[in-house]
Amino acid sequence: MPESAVPPSPQPSAASIAADTPPRRLSALRGLLPFLRPYRARIALAFVLLCLGSATLLLVPLAFRDLVDFGFGGVAGVAGTATALDGHFLQLFALAAFWGVVVAARYYIVSWIGERVTADLRSAVYARVLGQSPEFFETLQTGEVLSRLTGDATLIQTVVGSSVSMGLRSLFQFLGGMVMLAVTSFGLFALNLGLMLGLAVPIMLVGRRLRRLSRESQDRIADASALAGEILNAMPTVQAFTQEAEEARRFAARSETGFVAAIRRTRVRAGLTALIIAAVMGSIIFVLWVGAQQVRGGELSTGELAAFVLYAALVAGGAGTLAEVWGDVMRAAGAAGRLLELLQAEPAIREAAAPVAPRRLAQMTIRFDHVGFAYPARPQLRALDDICLEIAAGERVALVGPSGAGKTSLFQLLLRYYEISAGAILIDGQDIRSLALRELRRDIAIVPQDPVIFSASALDNIRYGRPGADDDAVRAAARAAGADDFIARLPEGYDTFLGERGTRLSGGQRQRIAIARAMLKDARLLLLDEATSALDAESEILVQQGLDAAMHGRTTLVIAHRLATVQRVDRIVVLDGGRIVEVGTPADLRRQGGLYARLAALQLDH
Repeated sequence: MPESAVPPSPQPSAASIAADTPPRRLSALRGLLPFLRPYRARIALAFVLLCLGSATLLLVPLAFRDLVDFGFGGVAGVAGTATALDGHFLQLFALAAFWGVVVAARYYIVSWIGERVTADLRSAVYARVLGQSPEFFETLQTGEVLSRLTGDATLIQTVVGSSVSMGLRSLFQFLGGMVMLAVTSFGLFALNLGLMLGLAVPIMLVGRRLRRLSRESQDRIADASALAGEILNAMPTVQAFTQEAEEARRFAARSETGFVAAIRRTRVRAGLTALIIAAVMGSIIFVLWVGAQQVRGGELSTGELAAFVLYAALVAGGAGTLAEVWGDVMRAAGAAGRLLELLQAEPAIREAAAPVAPRRLAQMTIRFDHVGFAYPARPQLRALDDICLEIAAGERVALVGPSGAGKTSLFQLLLRYYEISAGAILIDGQDIRSLALRELRRDIAIVPQDPVIFSASALDNIRYGRPGADDDAVRAAARAAGADDFIARLPEGYDTFLGERGTRLSGGQRQRIAIARAMLKDARLLLLDEATSALDAESEILVQQGLDAAMHGRTTLVIAHRLATVQRVDRIVVLDGGRIVEVGTPADLRRQGGLYARLAALQLDH
């Protein structure tokens, strides 16, 4: 999408996005202008076709007037000739054919614009969401994001690609019809206009309520989608605890809430449509009754009254369509507001204004300088407190301690998933906040405790670590991670589709895929978060050999709960309550008799 199509970005928080907000005004639709601007030539062409179509339609009652007055001898009792009659019918047909061609061309162009703008908007919002830090998703469920990318974007596509065009056509039809009504009989027009102006106030009040209900309905749908996304990603747990019926009941309850909100909106919209149509048609019928009296009195010709009737029908039809389109526009205003909130959300982690080039020494050094940190959702509770630690180039350091000690937090800060609250983290002597995020993270490979497997082949899952790697490099990484044997036994080998979240693999196999991916990346810093926790004893030995090879010549940080896996590291850092309480080799720490010694006695001494 063109860069010009990205609107300016104020900074709403994720919490404000997740919460219910007041109904968005129509001004929210102005946020779509940057996405429409690249296609202004097509929009201009569609507008020209719209004007041509509307003008052609407004000529039909005039042609019909002439047909009645002159073709059938409606004026002065003089009958028209057969040739004149045929000519009037040919005029009508020509107008109809031309109008059909113009309408078809306009429909194609506006539909293209609607689909194109929606695709651009979805891509821009998705790219923006991908740039958010984990803090963003602490308060906003992924199901909510997906609901906005699908349901809300579809509403906008409907309005941009259909409703706006229909609305403008109906507006032109309405205004043009009103002008022609005035030209045909100003007295009848003035009477009709006075009646319609009296109906404007109640219609506006009902429309305001409709806008509020439209936003509420969309939010309830998003709630149901968020719940469904969460539960579908946790199906094994749901089934293990036999909670299928309960989860079905919860989803049905949210769906029912959405249904109630939608019916409330539909009821108001239906009432608004009925009010407009009944009021407009009632006014027109009354005016036509007055006109019929004028024909009887000789003040109007039969053809003029026929033309007035047709123009009145055009006005009524335009008003009815405008009422329906107005409901769509109100819903689209809410949808646009929700999507633009995502598009305008600023990442909590801000890039340096002028990032420095990383030094990229042969081996990485790391220094934690009085680092303090609290998660944004729990600002009063320090996850890390005054961490001071230096890791030499090529050193292997294990982080151990009870759950909640701060081990994972150190990993997340190194990757700048969160911003530190105090102190600094330096890599090769450079503050990581001065580096571009892409440059920082491309130098770090991580194997998480719960590995992510994508819906792709084994080859593509490993290649995710280095997209440009050839097949030989991928297979070499798999062999080093101990994954080659089981991949070769898969039905299609490395081309086997692994299923969503790797459902076709065991836990240990998924772990080895993740290890191979990290080894293929060949980064200077390797982060291992219980990388062998899901492996059986035999696989653990094989993978540990691969990890030893991967750790050779690069700086490595290892989070370990099983102390048997970190007996060959250079140093162990023991954390407790967010603070470093012990540092040393495994043997030194056993002799000190502190926290590590107690943990080792529980795990290693049998």
